[in-house]
Amino acid sequence: MKIRALSVCLLLLSLLFSGWLQAAVELNEDVPETYIVKKGDTLWGISGMYLTQPWLWPELWDVNPQIDNPHLIFPGDELYLVWIDGQPRLRMRRGRDVKLTPNMRVSPLDLAIPIIPLDEIGPWLRRHRIMDGATLNDSAYVVAGDKRNLLSAPGDLVYGRGPFPDDERAYGIYRVGDTYMDPVTEELLGYQAQDIGNAKLLSSNKEEITELEVTRITEEVRIADRLLPMEERILDATFHPRAPEKDIDDGFMIAVDGGLSQIGAMDIVVLNKGKRDGLEIGHVLAVYRAGPVVFDKVAESNVQLPDSRAGLAMVFEAFDKASYAIVLKSSRPLNVMDKVKNP
Repeated sequence: MKIRALSVCLLLLSLLFSGWLQAAVELNEDVPETYIVKKGDTLWGISGMYLTQPWLWPELWDVNPQIDNPHLIFPGDELYLVWIDGQPRLRMRRGRDVKLTPNMRVSPLDLAIPIIPLDEIGPWLRRHRIMDGATLNDSAYVVAGDKRNLLSAPGDLVYGRGPFPDDERAYGIYRVGDTYMDPVTEELLGYQAQDIGNAKLLSSNKEEITELEVTRITEEVRIADRLLPMEERILDATFHPRAPEKDIDDGFMIAVDGGLSQIGAMDIVVLNKGKRDGLEIGHVLAVYRAGPVVFDKVAESNVQLPDSRAGLAMVFEAFDKASYAIVLKSSRPLNVMDKVKNP
């Protein structure tokens, strides 16, 4: 009896799971039966062409015998739609011969098409960090320059004071920028560390005052600019856009680069949620415009209209208390303080 009951439970779970997949993977109307991949295509764009919910693209590529890694599809490849157990799946015919060395790591930024366009994300990650107060306060800083002017050009010398980790020779020069606060709890989430340039260590880091040579600048180096060890930040398209596993409550877009008043597709925003809230690289969030408060003439009272869905954003860098996200889609202009929720 126990075995029979267990079998029935497993069958019901299987049916429920199958039904969930059918509800989750929904095709757009008039999707193409075949599609030839073009230069400039992205997996996100192709998935959005087929799916009403493109972050579920792994389901569309699931059980694909022609290709182990859907990142490695190339211009000229032919995609065609098939149905397996009532579920849509994409198959591929290789449009040309692609020779790969067995131990070679193929970058999706090379010939294979990426998940999303990454042209703007790479420079952003080089220019920006979100740092907590303790890390910034405990970092080294510029105390003086060898010339009595504010502008330091490549080749100029600056002098730093503070902790310089052993075996670290390359440093980024950063300036403390915006302060990020949670709009609901008013908790300090971190500080924007704005890229000013780079410097290399010249003198021994055991001395109280350390000599550095400026190797790159984006603007003038100032006294009190911070000196942080360079991070190796390799960006590729190995992450998978997907919905967060946890519910995201009270999520907001709290800042946008350049102090813009409106936000559109491919703009980069700061979210007030991070790793501690369950956000990871690749998580997709729906963006909602807050419903306005209107006056109900019948009831003679104010009433707030419901939030309206207005776009999608994907996390591409997650810190402990905050995250960077790129807006993938917007049906109307978005603004700072628009909400982000599970899609």
